[in-house]
Amino acid sequence: MNYDLNQANGQKEEKNATYKALRKLLALIDDEHQSLLLAFIAILVNSGLTLIGPMIIGRTIDKYIQTKQYDGVLQNAVILLGLYAIAFVTNYVQTRLMGGVGQRTLFKLRNAVFNKLQELPVAFFNQNKAGDLISRVNNDTDKLNQFFSQSLMQFVGSIFIMTGAGLFLLFIDLPLGAAALSPAILLWIFTQATSAWVKRKNAVNLKSVGNLSAEIQENLNNFKVIIAFNRRDYFRKRLDEANQQNYQTAVGAGLANNVFTPVISMAANFGQLIVLTFGIYLISIGHFTIGLLISFLSYINNFYNPLRQLAALWTNFQVALAGWDRISHLLAMQTNLQTVENPLTLPTSSLLSFQNVSFSYPNGHEVLHNISFDLERGKTYALVGPTGGGKTTTASLIARLYDPTSGTVMLDGKDIRAYSAKERTQKVGFILQEPFLFTGTVRENILYGNEEYQLHSNEQLAEVIQKANLKGLLERFDHGLDTKVQAGGDAISLGQKQLIAFMRAVLRNPDLLILDEATANIDTVTEQLLEEILQNLPGTTTRIIIAHRLNTIESADEIFFINSGEVTRAGSLNDAVDMLLHGKRVS
Repeated sequence: MNYDLNQANGQKEEKNATYKALRKLLALIDDEHQSLLLAFIAILVNSGLTLIGPMIIGRTIDKYIQTKQYDGVLQNAVILLGLYAIAFVTNYVQTRLMGGVGQRTLFKLRNAVFNKLQELPVAFFNQNKAGDLISRVNNDTDKLNQFFSQSLMQFVGSIFIMTGAGLFLLFIDLPLGAAALSPAILLWIFTQATSAWVKRKNAVNLKSVGNLSAEIQENLNNFKVIIAFNRRDYFRKRLDEANQQNYQTAVGAGLANNVFTPVISMAANFGQLIVLTFGIYLISIGHFTIGLLISFLSYINNFYNPLRQLAALWTNFQVALAGWDRISHLLAMQTNLQTVENPLTLPTSSLLSFQNVSFSYPNGHEVLHNISFDLERGKTYALVGPTGGGKTTTASLIARLYDPTSGTVMLDGKDIRAYSAKERTQKVGFILQEPFLFTGTVRENILYGNEEYQLHSNEQLAEVIQKANLKGLLERFDHGLDTKVQAGGDAISLGQKQLIAFMRAVLRNPDLLILDEATANIDTVTEQLLEEILQNLPGTTTRIIIAHRLNTIESADEIFFINSGEVTRAGSLNDAVDMLLHGKRVS
């Protein structure tokens, strides 16, 4: 299955995809009905009060100022002050309400994205850069937060004011109102013609932001290597290229986002010019008053000023849609590691069995071809072969980090796909070649995913560790279980990281334990200690050792040679050495 998030969609489906994205976007606030209703009422009141003002001003000019009745002017001024005070309160209320809606939506959305990431298989993370995923979780979701907390109600309020102003213009004088609104038709045509282009420009920019984030993260994670090889110039070049690309896409998005502003300003100017020309003519023939003309000019501003706001809000909406496209594409993905329901359980003496298994990575060549073998309970197996031969891939299939392209992996007489993730990880322990540790303590890291000992005190856990013959490993840490571990484990050596991973796996007491170069970065004394611990595991525990150092596989009950898509029983250690030297089977 292809998990590439950056794979482009067909242009023919773009319009339908936009409507679907909009429906899903609004579905995010389905449980915010009460807040939305109150905010809607507040913005409706605010818009109504804004629209009443010009009518009162026009009436005041015609009825009181021209007749010099200043008490009426004062009275209407007090009324306007009251209306504007109420408008201020309603505007604050809707801003407060929508701010809460935006933050709650952001919280739910980030949780949904993060939970989705937890569901997706290893193949997904192999095909997508971590920096781009971080950008989707942080940057793209924040664009949606800005839309809901700031833009949505402004959008609705601008439409109310614009619509109300248009109706007032037509009600006061139909011919003059129609003439004043005619430039808006051209604006509507222009908006329809450019919306898809604006969205595409913003989508490209968001993608470049993700690429820049990925480039920064990759280089910072490998900064030690950059320093060791004195290749800061390479770092600068790669970052400059990503930054340059982001700059170019940001300029393009900025141009697209601001293209509406001058067009709307021009339309507003035309509208005012029409009103002044036509209005003065109507006054000259006695069909209009000065107060009405001033009211008309105010309503023209109330019509075209919201259009200016709508232009900026429409840009925010397009940015939000572009961000939502990236997020919804991620949320729509499903893991290809599906659980098989009601599987057959076959009686077998083997703990694990590969039955005609083939495997290839997405868009890659076949790594394993139609292989079959069995692993018995309680035995130690070694997987050897040249680099890139398929050893780690085989181990990954055993741990079900991937599913075979064809064939079946049987665990304890049952299709491995029939086990839940919890059941499978309880049965299969995996010590990776480069184990990952979390910020915290040694205790927190060795108990990661192990519910059985979570409530144990340090003294109780130390007793469990001693019974598991792991006390010698714990003594390698100055402060024992309370030894601090930094993100990625940089505060401790790689060898110590592997010791923590080893304790973490052994304490789960798995039926099958995979060690992928688990002793590659530790000293000989500690390696002997690990060997003793492995020998003291329960007699039913099956061990799989992947190693390049042949001394680590001397005690293996059976050796498999993996290369060129095939798995071959190597026989003796000498035969395995000969296979490694010649890269072929021994007859």
